[in-house]
Amino acid sequence: MVAFLDQLGIRLSLYVGYMKKRIYLDYAATAPVRPEVLKAMKPYFADRFGNASSIHSFGQQAQKATDEARRKIAEILNCKPLEIIFSSSGTESDNLAIQGLAKNYPNGHIVTTAIEHKAVLETCKALEKSGIKVTYIKPNREGIVSVDQIVKAIAPKTFLVSVMYANNEIGTIQPIREMGLAIKKLNHDRKQPVYFHTDAVQAGTLLSLDTQILHTDMLTLSGHKLGGPKGAGILYVRNGVPLQPIMFGGGQERGLRPSTLNVAGIVGLATALAVSQNHKQAETKRLAELQKYLIKELKKFPEIKINGSLTNRLTNNVNVSVDKKTSDELVIGLDQQGIAVSAVSACSAGSMSPSYVLQAMGSTQTVASSSLRITLGYLTKKPDIIRLVQALKKLLPN
Repeated sequence: MVAFLDQLGIRLSLYVGYMKKRIYLDYAATAPVRPEVLKAMKPYFADRFGNASSIHSFGQQAQKATDEARRKIAEILNCKPLEIIFSSSGTESDNLAIQGLAKNYPNGHIVTTAIEHKAVLETCKALEKSGIKVTYIKPNREGIVSVDQIVKAIAPKTFLVSVMYANNEIGTIQPIREMGLAIKKLNHDRKQPVYFHTDAVQAGTLLSLDTQILHTDMLTLSGHKLGGPKGAGILYVRNGVPLQPIMFGGGQERGLRPSTLNVAGIVGLATALAVSQNHKQAETKRLAELQKYLIKELKKFPEIKINGSLTNRLTNNVNVSVDKKTSDELVIGLDQQGIAVSAVSACSAGSMSPSYVLQAMGSTQTVASSSLRITLGYLTKKPDIIRLVQALKKLLPN
C-alpha cells in the first residue's frame, strides 16, 4: 500500500509538473481572465449581489456598478453610455444587430463577407429563408475585402453592411474606417440608409475602437477575448438606428435585451476592456516582435505556408498551412507536447471541416484542411514561441 501511494505521488508530481509547463497559444478562442478583472468582479458574486432592476439598496448598488461600467466602455468607444447594450456574448450581439435591424426590412438586402464569424454568416443564412437577400463578398488571396467591393455590392434595397474588423482565423484587418466613410457618403443620396455593423471581437485588445473614427453604426465586443469573463458581451448601437428586440421579457437595456443583468460579468468586461486599451500600444509592439520572430522561424520549414496578409493583420495572429498534415494531427500533436493552439475558429472546432475562410481566399480544400492558428496574448513570452518551434520540429519530417 505504501509503495502504491509512493508511485501515485510520483505520478501526480509528474502530472502537476507537466501542467505547469503547458503553453497557451489560443487567445483568439479565449483569453485567461486578467487578475485585475477577477479582483473587480469578486464583490459582485457575494457582497454586492443585488439585481440591478431592484429599487432597494442592494439593487441600486448593482445598478451603480453597471452604470459605471457603461460609462467606462462608452468613453473608450467615444459614444454615449445609452448607446451601449449589454448582452451575453459576441454571438448574441451579432444576432441582435442583424436580426434586430432586418425586422424593419422584410424584403431587404444585406452585404457581408464570406469570411465572417459564424455568428454573422449563420444569421444571414437564416434570414435568407425569410426573404432577405444576402451578398457574400469574397476577399483577395491575402484575406482582404476592398472598399470598392463593398460599394459595388450595395443595391437600392440594401439596409445593412456587416464586415468583421479583424478575422478570427487569419487575423487580417479590414479597412473599416474607409468602408464606414464610403457608406456615409452613399447615404447622402439615398432614401433608405445603409447601416454599418462590424464584429470587433478580435480587435478589442489591439486596435482602436473609436466609433466616431470608424464611422460604424453598430459594433460588437465580447469579454472573454479581452481577458474578461465568458458570458458578457456588448453591442454599440448608434442613436437613431431602428433596432428591434429579438428577445422578449423585461424592459432592460432600452427594451432591446430583456434579461437580468450579469453585473459581475459587466464589471469584468469593462475592466478588461479598459486594461486592454490602456496597454494597447505597448502590447501591440511587444506582440509584433514575437510575431516577427515566429514567422521568421516558421519560414525555415519548407512544408509550412503562412496564410493571410503579412502587413494588414493583428500582431498576435499567425495562421499557417502544413503540407501533408491535417489540422487535427497538428493540434493533437502539439497538445501532447503541452502546447495549446487551434485549427479554425473555436466555434467551428469539432466539425472536422476545412477552413471556410481559407477556401473563400482561394485555397484548395487540402490546404484549408491543414491549417493551424497560433494566437498570442498578454501572458505569452519568447520562450513559449521557442518551445512551439521545437515542438513543430518533432512533428514535421524535415
